[in-house]
Amino acid sequence: MEPTVVRHILVVEDSPLVLKILGHLFRQQPGLEPVFCASYAEAQLMLETSAASFSASIVDLHLPDAPRGEIVDLILSYSLPCVVLSGSYDETRRNELLAKGIVDYVLKESQYSYDYAFRLLHRLESNRNVKILVADDSEATRNLIRRVLAPQRFQIIEARDGNEALAVLQAQTDIDLFLVDHSMPGTSGFELVKILRQKMRRSELIILGLSADDKGTLSAQFIKHGADDFLRKPFCPEELNCRVISSLERRDLMRALRRAAQYDSLTNLLNRRAFYEQATQRLHDAKREEKQVCMTMIDMDYFKSINDQFGHASGDSALSTFSKAFRRFFPDDVLGRLGGEEFALLSVRPGSEVVATLDALRQRCAKLDYAAGAPPLSFSAGAYESKASDLENLLHQADRNLYRAKHQGRGVTVLGTSHSDSNG
Repeated sequence: MEPTVVRHILVVEDSPLVLKILGHLFRQQPGLEPVFCASYAEAQLMLETSAASFSASIVDLHLPDAPRGEIVDLILSYSLPCVVLSGSYDETRRNELLAKGIVDYVLKESQYSYDYAFRLLHRLESNRNVKILVADDSEATRNLIRRVLAPQRFQIIEARDGNEALAVLQAQTDIDLFLVDHSMPGTSGFELVKILRQKMRRSELIILGLSADDKGTLSAQFIKHGADDFLRKPFCPEELNCRVISSLERRDLMRALRRAAQYDSLTNLLNRRAFYEQATQRLHDAKREEKQVCMTMIDMDYFKSINDQFGHASGDSALSTFSKAFRRFFPDDVLGRLGGEEFALLSVRPGSEVVATLDALRQRCAKLDYAAGAPPLSFSAGAYESKASDLENLLHQADRNLYRAKHQGRGVTVLGTSHSDSNG
């Protein structure tokens, strides 16, 4: 298991009740470590000595020694992302704080409010890798959007018209979210959405339409063209923030669901269905390029004994430990866990090279610790080298060679080819 990276959060709050709530919530967040201060003076000293150690802050707006929100100016002077907690809602004050560059203004009114604050803290780290393109011919609108989104730590790129936006999108395929105005010089917002969805096949790109037009049907038209959401100008900063964050969270959830459907949760290798899909595609490519392929079936040796003698947790550890090494030795090939202790590998490398790499992997596995007192990790493998053909046939031939490897005493690899039945 990979170690959790801990991010330190400066918490400035004087209410015992709120501190108790925050302390409880922080204990449920393994990646966040709070450092509590009860006053402006404590926070000032903490920042003077160790500001660089903090990744963000949560602060109470009204402190005994700073009743008018002076803590916000202090936090922002260190360029530290600041989430404000307040016991009362003041729209004028909220707008002033957002204009200064706080991440958001959260009321201390319910469990959901605190949950939202923690969602913001988690997103701040992931937002550093999110690229947003803002396409609008109004410099004032672009500046407003930048001021609103910059405190969230997004990477922001600007385009002044549709043609410039299209050029950016063609050059930078890793843009995550596109904020696009309906009416711009050059290619219109509607046309851009159609090009992105239909011609460029950018299905993962999040598109938010913008317009000052008061037509009630405009939002529906944007979405029918392929946009994910719509904002009518002028919009309030909080609405923009909420829609952007909500759209990104929906995308992340969909990605997580797709990953869960494709990958085995224990080993992080492709599951049976996903292995078949990706192996079929790799075979199609190999056949088109007239390449040989090598299919390999792998079975952990004496796996039942590990489970029976050392417990299922040790068996899980054996599978996980093997899988990590498996990925390191075969980073460019299609790997999968087909079930239990059975794995598969499809490579376009020569069979002799695959066998040599398997031998190196076997030697490495024998030195890995996965459970106290457990025997060394060992596996048997059956490989089959052939021209790209039917996936089921390749798996069948590799499985036959795996059967031979087991009957040769396990801990070996048997290689067969389409030209010979001799063992490698």
